[in-house]
Amino acid sequence: MKKSVALIGGGAANLFLAAFIDTDKYDVTIYEQNKNVGRKFLVAGDGGLNLSHSEDSSFFVDRFQPANLLKPFIEAFSNNDLRTWLKQLGIETFVGSSGRIFPEKIYKPIEVLNKIVKYIEKKGVNILGSYQWLGWENEELIFNNSESTLNIKADYTVFALGGGSWHVTGSTGKWTSIFEQKGVKINLLQSSNCAFGIAWNHDFITLIEGQSLKNITVTCDNKTQKGEVVLSKFGIEGGAVYALSPQIRTQLQENTTVLIHIDLKPSWTVSEILAKLTSTKKQKSWSQVIQNELNINKTVLHLLKNILTKEEFINAETLAFKIKHLPLIINSLGPIDEAISTVGGIALEEISENLELKKIQNTFCIGEMLDWDAPTGGYLLQGCFSMGVKTATYLNTLN
Repeated sequence: MKKSVALIGGGAANLFLAAFIDTDKYDVTIYEQNKNVGRKFLVAGDGGLNLSHSEDSSFFVDRFQPANLLKPFIEAFSNNDLRTWLKQLGIETFVGSSGRIFPEKIYKPIEVLNKIVKYIEKKGVNILGSYQWLGWENEELIFNNSESTLNIKADYTVFALGGGSWHVTGSTGKWTSIFEQKGVKINLLQSSNCAFGIAWNHDFITLIEGQSLKNITVTCDNKTQKGEVVLSKFGIEGGAVYALSPQIRTQLQENTTVLIHIDLKPSWTVSEILAKLTSTKKQKSWSQVIQNELNINKTVLHLLKNILTKEEFINAETLAFKIKHLPLIINSLGPIDEAISTVGGIALEEISENLELKKIQNTFCIGEMLDWDAPTGGYLLQGCFSMGVKTATYLNTLN
């Protein structure tokens, strides 16, 4: 007789677990609180479904914190394995100019999700929508399915309930209190890959709100990230600063503010910038010299004028240095509901190497519920995919 596996949460991690679990061995059911599975997966695809990153595996794992948690899972199901498996489903992928992996443009995110769901259903996995998990009663799972409260017994349970970001998708983090009642240690959920607050001058930010700084690097605590950022009324956001979330968040826990530096001209040295600034005859205004000789747009010019004193701005040597080391002071994390992802959740000492809870037998937790972190660029989704596949592989080995 088959044993039963209850998958609580129909996001990326459990969808891939369902795709790789042995349904000849197990009766598998996904219980999703929304009407349909993969809602957060679809939201992630609004700007293009960034499934993973093409980076070599030797560097890939280092993007995660802690890397030692994710390493065995990424090795078991890598970015290349993902592309191979999707191709078997009929979904071709390509690598963008940034190294990110996307489905070919003929596939909309909903089409990618539907192909995965159809594969799972063809395997015999049962998918139940509008099933909200409420907790445990003795050893049974309690659900509210909008009509009644149900108690369900499963031989194995895998939770993938997400973190605390994007509440509209159902990822609210309310599950934390239920696990705490079971004695499971929960670390505070915090924003990651989020906006960071800066106390801009009101007139300045009104002038440049929504503008981007492209082809720059951002440095915090000796870590530097290339990319671009967007300036907003709240502060700063974008790939180049998202990748520094762990460093910024850690410093904010210890101090009220964090100092970061932006290099507005990464490919130029201070000497080269200074030479450009001093080689021209000042027939034009100083602002025009800066824009023309350094190929700097008005957004960058306004930023320099806002951050620097008048004396610093008009001094060529000081300005050249500041263009390479422009200081910005961050004072807060963005709201958790607006963050791309969260850290915190189930403390890693609460789980085994196979992601089984030490305090609740035959119960596993995967995906963003656990206290790990990764930057945007496909790393977050790949981490969830890999955890799902590795957990399925482990369950397949059990008697």
